[in-house]
Amino acid sequence: MLGIARSLGRLGVPVHRVGRESRAPAAASRYFASWRTIPATVTDEHALELLTGLGREVGRPILVAADDAACVFVDDHADLLEPLFLLPRQPAGLVRALSSKRGMYELCKEHGIPTPPSFFPESEREVLAHAQQNSFPVVLKCINAADAPHSAPRVVIAQNGEELIDGYRQMQTPDMSNVMLQEYVPGTPETVWMFNGYFDDRSECRIGFTGKKIRQSPPYTGATTLGVCLPNETVQETTERFMRGIGYRGILDIGYRFDERDGQYKLLDVNPRIGGTFRLFVGDNDLDVLRAMHLDLTGREVPASGLPDGRRWIVEPLDLTSSIVYRRRGDIRLGAWLRSFRGVREAAWFALDDPLPFLALWPRLALDRVLSLMGRG
Repeated sequence: MLGIARSLGRLGVPVHRVGRESRAPAAASRYFASWRTIPATVTDEHALELLTGLGREVGRPILVAADDAACVFVDDHADLLEPLFLLPRQPAGLVRALSSKRGMYELCKEHGIPTPPSFFPESEREVLAHAQQNSFPVVLKCINAADAPHSAPRVVIAQNGEELIDGYRQMQTPDMSNVMLQEYVPGTPETVWMFNGYFDDRSECRIGFTGKKIRQSPPYTGATTLGVCLPNETVQETTERFMRGIGYRGILDIGYRFDERDGQYKLLDVNPRIGGTFRLFVGDNDLDVLRAMHLDLTGREVPASGLPDGRRWIVEPLDLTSSIVYRRRGDIRLGAWLRSFRGVREAAWFALDDPLPFLALWPRLALDRVLSLMGRG
């Protein structure tokens, strides 16, 4: 959310945030015109009422969904929201399919997009049978993250049968099958490639950048904490072909892993929305995917933008904690760690023109740490 506020706020565009979190360091940003909270227990109908009220108040602003649940919510209610907001319209059911690991996998198979072999067990018995027929490690993922228990991890790399069953029990939803077992593709974080782009109403890519992860949080499986922009024609071409094939429109955040065993880039995740790493990908004319969408939806030309080869972006506190884990496991040396910061052009939190969120972050982190230690005690 902070990146969204800064990206458009620096252009003089008012940014109104609507979400469930009432207090957050990002709320201190000078670039939020308002910070509105929806109660955690509110119904979809009430949330829709609050959102449409904002649309009438502001005067048909652009609506940007920042997480999976919001993305699906907006798509489900697009007919009611479109008269009050500017937003890309997707083919029926596409957003929900892409937000589901199973739906994404089926679309990949249909359109010939490389992706790791996956299995969708209905019971622990099927999980055990899968373990007997396949080698470890095995990757477990929530099919629909919004339906998983709140405390469940989103990704688990199981090294043996015991970890596999434990991960399945943590992630499974009581009244539905919600776990995907995926073949593990070996490699370091640097084999994970990303694409960020914006597709217009004809599913043409108006702006697209590629890059790769250097470090992640949680380490080895999570979101980018340090990333770098690098050209990758295969990832770019594969993504553009896939999105044209399914008729996708809007901002896209997508991830692949290079499989050295067969030389393929295999699709791992699709986010049919703006991603948390989008400010890594800023063109040589300061254009990012959010600014491109803003231009397009308001009827203006989207200029061409060159890839800023070598540009790096960092999430300061998370990268520090992840670096400690990589160091303990022998995956990074001090010299390489120091050199990894060369080329960092922007941070997720620190900004000279907007310092308050960064300053508000550290007391929040300290409080969370104290509460965590108290919980362990």
